[in-house]
Amino acid sequence: MSRFRRVAAVMLLTAGSALTGGYASGQPSTGAPPAPRVRCTPGDERLAELSGLAVGERNWFAVGDGGSRVRVYELDPSDCSVVRVHSAEADPYDVEDLGRRADGTLWLADTGDNSSRRDTVALHVIDPSGGAELYRMKYPDGPHDAEALLLGEEGNVYLVTKSPLGEAGVYRPVGPLDGSEPVGLERVTTLSLSPTDTPGGPLPASFGSVVVTGGAVSPGRDVVAIRTYTDAYLYPAPNGSVPDALRRDPVRVPLPNEAQGEAIAFEPDGDLLSATEQLGPIRSVPNAVGAVPAPAREAASATTSAVPTTSSSEWRSPSERRVLLGLGGTALVLLLVLLGGLRRRARRSR
Repeated sequence: MSRFRRVAAVMLLTAGSALTGGYASGQPSTGAPPAPRVRCTPGDERLAELSGLAVGERNWFAVGDGGSRVRVYELDPSDCSVVRVHSAEADPYDVEDLGRRADGTLWLADTGDNSSRRDTVALHVIDPSGGAELYRMKYPDGPHDAEALLLGEEGNVYLVTKSPLGEAGVYRPVGPLDGSEPVGLERVTTLSLSPTDTPGGPLPASFGSVVVTGGAVSPGRDVVAIRTYTDAYLYPAPNGSVPDALRRDPVRVPLPNEAQGEAIAFEPDGDLLSATEQLGPIRSVPNAVGAVPAPAREAASATTSAVPTTSSSEWRSPSERRVLLGLGGTALVLLLVLLGGLRRRARRSR
């Protein structure tokens, strides 16, 4: 996102908040995890738009949302230096997140769509030998902007949309991915987030703290993480199911003072990595997985409803669940058009 576009978005969103009184602030959860600590700070300009992060056996992997070729940068965790570049010939539209499976394949979520005009979104998959596949998918209810990718159970893939009103749709393919034709997506649940007072991000807290900008699944598949510009939410997944996890109450982890936090990943030891654009530091929250109560992770999920529902947090008041009604459909449409029109680069339709 360009600085011009961020400034324009801030002006519009601040005006909307002033007219309506804004959202009520969320309250921090009890027993908060440790504060994030700096691990290292990238200095390579190729990482200036870092939007996705993943962890391997020894190194980290990062991806940016620009460029005309698929590229994943392998980083040395000791100093954030680039030690290798993994690439594919495909020309991406807008890569927004990155995941890595246990077999070493890298999954790039080419799902950004600020102008809401894409007929399909895509996944680029790079295997350890250097081979690459491109899979296209289509939403059942029109275009969405999505910045979070979750690599779930039994090979399932989930996309989580980005909405300035805090209501995010969670989608997955209806069948096996097919390199020859687009596969339909289905909405499996809805994720509802409330505003917080955590500082940071390019937007006013009323909005920046509720838009989903990244996601990750722990190596043991027992915790699912969703992040916004300012906070991370850790959901227990006792049966390994991503949709079931996102219907549970999460533990909130503040990630303060990130200029544009968009990336998140788990390390094998349970630490949570967080990264931002603009060459900011990559930080870690020690033993974040351990902050999710063990009984919640291990208990059987016998009472989970099969009907999609919204997730809520124990510190959320009834007033915090309400969407900012005064913003109105007209202002929302104007916002989306403005954000799409101020893209730093002209993205070609796919």
